[in-house]
Amino acid sequence: MARIAGVSAATVSRALSKPDMVSEATRKLVEAAVLETGYIVNVTARNLRQQQVGGVLALVPNIANPFFSQILSGIAETLRAKGLNLLVLDTISASTPAPNAPLASYLNRARCDGVIVLDGRLEPELLTHPSCPPVVQACEFNSMLEAPRVLADNVAGGRLAAEHLTGLGHRRLLHLTGPVGNTLTISRRKGFEEGLYRAGIDPAQDLTRIEGDFSLRAGFEAAGRIAGMEALPTAVFCDNDEMAMGLIHGLHKAGLAVPDDISVMGFDNIEWSNYGLPPLTTIRQRRAVLGQKAAETLLAVLDGERPEAEVILPVELLPRDSTARA
Repeated sequence: MARIAGVSAATVSRALSKPDMVSEATRKLVEAAVLETGYIVNVTARNLRQQQVGGVLALVPNIANPFFSQILSGIAETLRAKGLNLLVLDTISASTPAPNAPLASYLNRARCDGVIVLDGRLEPELLTHPSCPPVVQACEFNSMLEAPRVLADNVAGGRLAAEHLTGLGHRRLLHLTGPVGNTLTISRRKGFEEGLYRAGIDPAQDLTRIEGDFSLRAGFEAAGRIAGMEALPTAVFCDNDEMAMGLIHGLHKAGLAVPDDISVMGFDNIEWSNYGLPPLTTIRQRRAVLGQKAAETLLAVLDGERPEAEVILPVELLPRDSTARA
């Protein structure tokens, strides 16, 4: 290709790997030579020379959950621009609730160049042993793991939910939470209770809670418990959209209308939330941006930089038809 383009081999290399370092005229000469010869970069050889695998591993707690789709898309898009592939591993299996041992074989520099962890349940020891590549936490986090993290502002989202529902006149409220101890559950509960206090409502006295697990089934099953209550709540805040949509279906089966009998809102703004009956009021976190930022943070670490220890991304309220005045 150097002979065809009339330039040096080093110039061809620069034009292919760092095109901004050569002139446009030279780049076009090299591109023409590439087309003429049918040259394809040997990715394996390049990675071997650069002492890298060429891939980043994302650890996801349940790939079937639609919440993660845009996050993974944002990660993949950012990595692709740097010539890196995204590998995805589900941290949940049917046989073991927290299968830490099988993950260890993937967490080494021979399998990936870096790790983005979206599961806050994993033991820090898995991600801190000497052979593990650099780690960034995203969405969820483990406070015992000293690794940069990129999060949505879950506390602010909880406050927005409380402000929205109390602003509609709701005083008899129920919070359908995620699992106890989960960082999302803790943050969203904190914000929701702060918002209730600001509205003159004491959560210790006037707020009912039901624990869920972020699944559609958890929302559906919670509907049965709510329908059997002596005094129905007028509004329910769910810690994610899946539980909210399962709840709406369960309430409908129980003969209760949303929002006429009970207002329901969620958190996340997954793709389905705007297409339910009724469309779901929710808190939007920009998941693709979160994924992009997580990937950018990891790339910075791989380049030897020291990124911020924690990045908090803003959220916003999306009022739709599933909430109404009390």
